[in-house]
Amino acid sequence: MTRGYEEQEDRLRQRIEQIEQGGAPKYHEKNSDQGKLFVRDRLELLFDEDCEFEDALFANCTDPDLPADGVVTAIGKINGQTVCVIANDSTVKAGSWGARTVEKMIRMQETAEKMLVPLLYLVDSAGARITDQVEMYPGRRGAGRIFYNQVKLSGVIPQVCILFGPSAAGGAYIPAFCDIVIMVDGNASMYLGSPRIVEIVVGEKATLEELGGAKMHCSISGCGDVLAYSEVEAIELARDYLSYLPSNCRNKPPIYHSLPIKDDELTIEEIIPDNQYTSFDMYELIEHLIDEDSFFEIKKLFAKELITGFARLDGETIGIIANQPRAKGGILFHDSADKAAKFICLCDAFHIPLLFLVDVPGFMVGTKVEQAGIIRHGAKMIAAVSEATVPKISVIVRKAYGAGLYAMAGPAFEPDCCLALPSAQIAVMGPEAAINAVYANKIAEIAESERAEFIAERQEDYRKNIDLYRLASDMVIDGIVPAGELREELIRRFEAYSLHTTVSGSRKHPVYPV
Repeated sequence: MTRGYEEQEDRLRQRIEQIEQGGAPKYHEKNSDQGKLFVRDRLELLFDEDCEFEDALFANCTDPDLPADGVVTAIGKINGQTVCVIANDSTVKAGSWGARTVEKMIRMQETAEKMLVPLLYLVDSAGARITDQVEMYPGRRGAGRIFYNQVKLSGVIPQVCILFGPSAAGGAYIPAFCDIVIMVDGNASMYLGSPRIVEIVVGEKATLEELGGAKMHCSISGCGDVLAYSEVEAIELARDYLSYLPSNCRNKPPIYHSLPIKDDELTIEEIIPDNQYTSFDMYELIEHLIDEDSFFEIKKLFAKELITGFARLDGETIGIIANQPRAKGGILFHDSADKAAKFICLCDAFHIPLLFLVDVPGFMVGTKVEQAGIIRHGAKMIAAVSEATVPKISVIVRKAYGAGLYAMAGPAFEPDCCLALPSAQIAVMGPEAAINAVYANKIAEIAESERAEFIAERQEDYRKNIDLYRLASDMVIDGIVPAGELREELIRRFEAYSLHTTVSGSRKHPVYPV
């Protein structure tokens, strides 16, 4: 090797080292003060080992203030699975986007599409650089192309967003188009207009947390899916999430070693109260059915009356949609309908079977929810159930009333089977409401001393009319299963239903009730 070549190589290594250091020391100090990790430290935690390679490290290298143009685009492995990553460097112009930043992001999206591997967005960005707007904003390969690509990739490969810092203005649509958004409490935020812009434009004063903070989005708006309390936890959650999913829509989810259920002194029979109107914790039932410590909940803090999440059943991934009697009685609201619809679509896209655990009084009524569009939102959930072609099992745990039965994959919605526990009750409405609706005038006419007896008799007649064994006799349900045998029944049935195939129709897509 000649001396001239050695000098060139030394100079190359120096430039690489300089670029990999990111922005100026003062910006690293600011990150540290905020409890943030440097982008390359995040990648070390994310990947099984070092990243396999990085693209466009030298982007904008002629400008010493813009190393890698503020974004790292790399390929590595998570749980042995190859993934593509786009990660903002907040030490470089606050992670803002320039023309080359955008081009790097688009190219990595295109790479993920060609390779058919998951794509992760590690977001910590102040948004677009106004100085670069002509080059990076309006054109065919401008910033809008990033969102276009996200939509085209949706349902083809998993797209995961870990939000470490801000995702401002148009950049807020990156998390919005991802399958899951993990937000770090205290630092993560997303908003279309900053508090200052909001005050100028609409005259409203709001804090950053009120406007776009992690807790707000995970509990109120529903734009966030999982709240993490540190960056390390957020990265571990992303790694765990991907363990439930295939690399793309052509493959099935990975299978893991089967684990027994979590030890518990209570049996399922003891968990579920006899009284239909006594609440219980649906999480306890879930833990009695799934492999130990395998539940990955999505949107835990949002619309708590419905539980959604991944779990493993005998080592295989399933998606769970379950009513939660302890939150608002398990009644479905517009937010819980949206929550279910998104999760059902996610599972259906990546071949994840669905288990519905039903204890639902129906959809909420009243002027407030009607004005919020509960019919439209409920239709969205029912449409998602109808469209899903993965194996579906609906288990009526206790009550399944009104359109709640439809939304929870009742018999008319082509579940592979509809099972019931002995405690189940299926009806348009409960006995109390039904008798009051049908006999309201007669009850008003009856003497008060005779009223209670009349109501009790009519309610008993109603219960006989909706008797569970009558429904089984009429083949409305496919089986009544002892609670203690439900897990094994589900394992056998999901194994059998995994063999079914579905022929696609000729239409492009339905007109969704959004």
